Amino acid sequence: MAYDKFTVLTSSAVPMPIENVDTDQIIPARFLKATERKGFGDNLFRDWRYNADNTPKRDFVLNNPIYTGKILVGGKNFGSGSSREHAAWAIYDYGFRCVISSFFADIFKNNSLNIGILPVQVSPAFLDRIFRAIEADPKAELEVNLPEQTITILATGERESFEINSYKKHNLMNGYDDIDYLQSMKEDIKVFADKSVY
Repeated sequence: MAYDKFTVLTSSAVPMPIENVDTDQIIPARFLKATERKGFGDNLFRDWRYNADNTPKRDFVLNNPIYTGKILVGGKNFGSGSSREHAAWAIYDYGFRCVISSFFADIFKNNSLNIGILPVQVSPAFLDRIFRAIEADPKAELEVNLPEQTITILATGERESFEINSYKKHNLMNGYDDIDYLQSMKEDIKVFADKSVY
């Protein structure tokens, strides 16, 4: 399944300065029954977003209309816990295209890259500057430049570089998942196979 191409994303951000956000908090286990990747955004952070009677919790950031955007800024060790792909699915389905943290759990990071979400790992100091920029102005925009592998706080011009696997970078910039990548090489594979016939 192809995803939106990711090159440069300029957006305001939703701040969630909570450390050790695990995948059961991102999408509780009781919502894992569906087999398609649709509808999970409705239950993103379900137990933090809603009371037992399904009314929104006023103090949770996703219920605060002042914060919007395609970037989620989390605390250290984002996506820890179980390996469920549904956590990344829920974040994507909600509308986020980038998650920023000072550290990601490896499995969550890879699950995100596989479905079109860019996890950007920054230094703790730069993460703190992002949170302070959003606190000063909830509409403060960040520029995430995948080709250059930089993230910039536009209000201040502060910038930091980030690392990404070159294969995953190529796929994100082209909107590919692993199968799309192989499909894009179909003709090359055919030529190679033809040359390999004795």
